[in-house]
Amino acid sequence: VQLQASGGGLVQAGGSLRLSCVASGRSFSRDVMAWFRRAPGKEREFVAGTSWIGDSTYYTDSVKGRFTISRDNAKSTLYLQMTSLKPEDTAVYVCVKGKSFRRYESAYDYRGKGTQVTVSS
Repeated sequence: VQLQASGGGLVQAGGSLRLSCVASGRSFSRDVMAWFRRAPGKEREFVAGTSWIGDSTYYTDSVKGRFTISRDNAKSTLYLQMTSLKPEDTAVYVCVKGKSFRRYESAYDYRGKGTQVTVSS
């Protein structure tokens, strides 16, 4: 299984970005998907997760109301729409894939290399 994240970049505070994560190698639709982020000097942090049909979504408190996670199983793609970005959102964003929803990254079976998001003040 391979997960390829893209869509990161440099954006000013208040701006928006849309991250994508394309999965290949096995069935996509039956697994839970999530985004984690890793900022320099900080612990890995759960950002958002979604059930395999997308009817249940989960967010860390700091992104609620600003970020939206979604998935398109026909395209084997996971998305993270990020709006009202803040400098503290700066991190490498990693998509993960697994059998059940957990808020810690090690619980997932597969993870991609991530995409850098930098928010300037």
